[in-house]
Amino acid sequence: MELYDTFKYLAGGYYGIENMDEYELKVYILKEIEDYIVNFIAVNNMNIKNYKAEMRKIDDELTLKTKLQDALLVLPKIDAPMELTLLVKKKLKEIREEELTN
Repeated sequence: MELYDTFKYLAGGYYGIENMDEYELKVYILKEIEDYIVNFIAVNNMNIKNYKAEMRKIDDELTLKTKLQDALLVLPKIDAPMELTLLVKKKLKEIREEELTN
């Protein structure tokens, strides 16, 4: 996996959590993910000057389902609460069920 692909799933995970309105403490998790992304860019000497703009482009490209799947990859990296992981899985299940009925 290339570095940019990793950055892409980190950004997707960030926006997946941003869509988790059911979780009241998401602002703290978003800060942790953002810090993780900034550190990832620095450690890997990535040439991303404006990471927020780059993240917004990625946000526009991905579906909610993909963002939530990416969030499941990101959450263990920041040692997020299991409660949030279960909420993400529940929301993914709802999306899958909705896709099957349509």
